[in-house]
Amino acid sequence: MTLTSDSLEPALSVRQVLTLERVLAGEPEVVAGASHLDRPVRWVHVAEAADVGVMLSGGEMVLTTGVLLAGDEDKQAEYVRSLHRAEAAAVVLGLGRAFPSPPDVMRRAAERCGLPMVVLHRPFPFAELTEEVQSRLVRRKFAAVSLSEAVRTELTALITAGAPLQRLLDEVARHSACPVVVTNLAHRVLGTAGERPAVDDVLRDWERIARQAGGTEGDGWVRAELGGRGERWGRIVLCGYRGDTATGRLLADRAAEALVLHRMLAGAAACSWEEQSAQSLLTDLVSGVVPARQLLPRARAAGLPVNRRTFVPLVVRDGDPVRLERLLRLLGLSGLAAELADGATAVLLSFARDQDADALTARFATRLRTESGTDRTVVAAAGARAAWDDVPTGLREAQHVADAVTDSSAALDLPPVVRLKDVHLRGLIRLLRDDPHVQSFAERELDGLLYEADEDLLSVLRTYLATGRNKSRTAQLHHVSRPALYRRLEAIQVRLGVDLDDFEQAASVHIALLAHDAQQQ
Repeated sequence: MTLTSDSLEPALSVRQVLTLERVLAGEPEVVAGASHLDRPVRWVHVAEAADVGVMLSGGEMVLTTGVLLAGDEDKQAEYVRSLHRAEAAAVVLGLGRAFPSPPDVMRRAAERCGLPMVVLHRPFPFAELTEEVQSRLVRRKFAAVSLSEAVRTELTALITAGAPLQRLLDEVARHSACPVVVTNLAHRVLGTAGERPAVDDVLRDWERIARQAGGTEGDGWVRAELGGRGERWGRIVLCGYRGDTATGRLLADRAAEALVLHRMLAGAAACSWEEQSAQSLLTDLVSGVVPARQLLPRARAAGLPVNRRTFVPLVVRDGDPVRLERLLRLLGLSGLAAELADGATAVLLSFARDQDADALTARFATRLRTESGTDRTVVAAAGARAAWDDVPTGLREAQHVADAVTDSSAALDLPPVVRLKDVHLRGLIRLLRDDPHVQSFAERELDGLLYEADEDLLSVLRTYLATGRNKSRTAQLHHVSRPALYRRLEAIQVRLGVDLDDFEQAASVHIALLAHDAQQQ
């Protein structure tokens, strides 16, 4: 991205110039074009000739006494039209001998052209005005260039140090002192920065703001496009920037340069910004550190339907977030998917109230198993939530269910969607795994097998108990003959001093093994 020279020249508006002390001393009065006083003043120029427009390049505030225009209404009208054609910011007429009162011809011409026309009722040295305005413009330009270089240097240093996207956005928000939002071309929010209450206010009304951000800038909404090689893929928006527009554009452009570079250097292996956005939201929901109500604007801005919806929280083991997002789109389902810290993938589905949430969730899980080519893919689900505030609890419930069936034997004969009622004793043991009494019980019951050399026997015991003590099935899964399995089961019983044909003793060993496995995860 290349900055134009215009973006490096912060200007004063006509309105701002008229509030300067030296100008106020001349008792200024706006006699035409009052609705255009926010035009930027790039320079101040003194000119009397009727064809003044040929000497201008646009954005000038032109000062005149009208001495060469007095008595010739055609020249007066042409003078104004010439300024209009040259895109001057405004014309300031000093009243005096040439024009003791505002000339009607010039005033009417200026009103038709939409050119602000100001008259000064008291004698005023034009040199003082030009000096004041131009010194201010130079100072503002110098400050803008200094800010530009400071922002570029800081963002480049962050990128070089491998800083994440969020760190770059935080730096942009610090310089702009307003909420900063990054979106894709569909207006889905990929990242935000700034004071949290202000950001939440922006996201709460994001649908309207997104339309504004994609249209004409105004009222402090400053945007810059993100992309490269002729292709756009997003934009950054400064929401409610309070400085002058040119400096805001400069900040947005510098930020866009850095974000494009950050994305290029990250490469294809890094998580996309869409994935990072979903991951941040779902991680915050699972952790419960941020109240769900405060996360609602982020969810809405991320493209998740949240009004009058039913939510089904899922946790998928061995699920790739990109593949899951693709499957959601393929099935026409609304939802977000992101990898959690423990390697599992959280999926939050959003259904309309009149949809069959359970049936559609089962369809999603069945299709996922089919595509993965194995029936061991675990899709753990919590019960449907009708209220957004209940989503965090639902995600933690789904995570608990997934944790309860993480080992391979636990995935045997499970339904496509595993729920709390399906994990039975295993789920309870997961909840109690950190209890010292449970840990002591597991070690005492399994002491004869808790050595590295006994791992094969422990595996056989695990399968034997998980299959309901089905010897044929256990032999088949371990690829051994029935006699070989009998010898191993006999060795296990001798080591543990138990009779596995006794239901109570087998149940005790089974509970201890579940506790042992839960403690290892």
